[in-house]
Amino acid sequence: MDKVWLNRYPSDVPAEISPDKYPSLVEMFEKSVQKYADQTAFINMGQVMTFRKLEERSRAFAAYLQNDLKLKKGDRVAVMMPNLLQYPIALFGILRAGCVVVNVNPLYTPRELEHQLNDSGAKAIVIVSNFAHTLEKVVDNTGVRHVILTSLGDQLPRAKGTIVNFVVKYIKKMVPKYSLPHATSMRLALKKGRRMQYVKPFMTGDDIAFLQYTGGTTGVAKGAVLSHRNMLANVYQAKGTYSPVLVEGRELVVTALPLYHVFALTVNCLLFIELGGQNLLITNPRDIPAFIKELKQHPFTAITGVNTLFNALLNNEDFHELDFSNLSLTVGGGMAVQRAVAEGWVKLTGKHLLEGYGLTECSPLVAAYPYDLVEYNGSIGLPVPSTDVRIVDDEGNVLPNDQIGELQVKGPQVMQGYWQRPEATKEVLTDDGWLSTGDVVKFDENGFLHIVDRKKDMILVSGFNVYPNEIEDVVALHGKVLEVAAIGQPHEMSGEIVKICVVKRDPSLTKDELLAHCREHLTGYKVPKIVEFREELPKTNVGKILRRALREEQEAKAASAE
Repeated sequence: MDKVWLNRYPSDVPAEISPDKYPSLVEMFEKSVQKYADQTAFINMGQVMTFRKLEERSRAFAAYLQNDLKLKKGDRVAVMMPNLLQYPIALFGILRAGCVVVNVNPLYTPRELEHQLNDSGAKAIVIVSNFAHTLEKVVDNTGVRHVILTSLGDQLPRAKGTIVNFVVKYIKKMVPKYSLPHATSMRLALKKGRRMQYVKPFMTGDDIAFLQYTGGTTGVAKGAVLSHRNMLANVYQAKGTYSPVLVEGRELVVTALPLYHVFALTVNCLLFIELGGQNLLITNPRDIPAFIKELKQHPFTAITGVNTLFNALLNNEDFHELDFSNLSLTVGGGMAVQRAVAEGWVKLTGKHLLEGYGLTECSPLVAAYPYDLVEYNGSIGLPVPSTDVRIVDDEGNVLPNDQIGELQVKGPQVMQGYWQRPEATKEVLTDDGWLSTGDVVKFDENGFLHIVDRKKDMILVSGFNVYPNEIEDVVALHGKVLEVAAIGQPHEMSGEIVKICVVKRDPSLTKDELLAHCREHLTGYKVPKIVEFREELPKTNVGKILRRALREEQEAKAASAE
């Protein structure tokens, strides 16, 4: 498509960025820790870590990997932990050693963990003791030869850390028994590394920085190969999009999304390292009261999250008492931001909730709302700088911009491919670099992109396409609804009918009341035929509602009834 969309951004957002400002993320990191040495880089559980301390500890960890574990450039190292100070130490230590970071969801089952460790060929893993019992069950079936263990309180002052670790293990019983007799503590690794020589390896933008695994919501989880250049490009695409409202060396971003998720990894961790910003790491964002207590202590200027997190905050009375005068940037990603949430956010904070769209295969940012958004328009915004987009049909033919079809993306942030899966790569990546996203989109008359839905989630009612996002957006507008998910249910007459699973905000909500609301806003075939009230909806660890789990549950019930 032509780049008329660029005119929609404010004039201080660049049309293009240079992904080659630095040859690798290591150089970007070194520049920032030198420039902002004595400023705060990360805050967690009340403990502050400066850029200088981060540089020293990550260098020690890199030296340990190189000298004690004998890891070479290109070796894969898995990291399995929530948001803790240990995460950036491990992350930048691995990158500085020339190794590849393999981010692992701490809530993986043994089967999922075994698959990812074997698929990636990880030689080492850095893991929090809370999840060591999972690793114990599979480590002997993998190529992992080095296990580095840490506990939640290990980067806190020794007295406080000892108390935290004792409470976590013996009072809250959050550390199931495990046996990993050959594991090394991260504390010892850092102690050893301080006495070892670190040798900076030669790296280029084409070297692999991350194997970032897709969520596995469709088929087997695959590792997206993200190079240093891919990640640097996306950092500068995000910076170009948002930096007009951000001041270098002055920001404090709230990181409630886990850093092992690519959205938080790029937009929170890497971008704010480049900006010299502070990162407030929230270890357990599901504990909303504790989360808000943290927010009260820090005058935050930026926050990222998913729709469900913002919704939960808006529905907490204590959150309404916070001071939002310093807030300049709110970014939602991972799932569609619903109108009710977007409008509630701006009403409370006075700042717009800017939806960003991306996917793991794009490092992840592809499109974003302009920072000077006047009002919510239901779109995912505009392609970020240096990003081309187009719409294609099922055969891959390019469609006019007024048609609905699958979104394809091309830009320096697009992955090299799936790790050791050439056939899977060919299915989504053309020879000339266009990535098929699997998302059905349309442009509006102003050049804004609108996600119609995931191809696989579309509901077909009597030959008509019904998109769950539209249904959920309408249902969520009802004041008595807390959360909603829409799926298709097989029907002998119409093929499928619309079913909604709803969590009530107000216990008085009835099915008839909700359907009357839907009839006001939806054409007949889109109105849900089945309403199921539930206590909660299944979600990923990032908070994204899993329609797939609801469909599988429905299929299992149907099978058992036969």
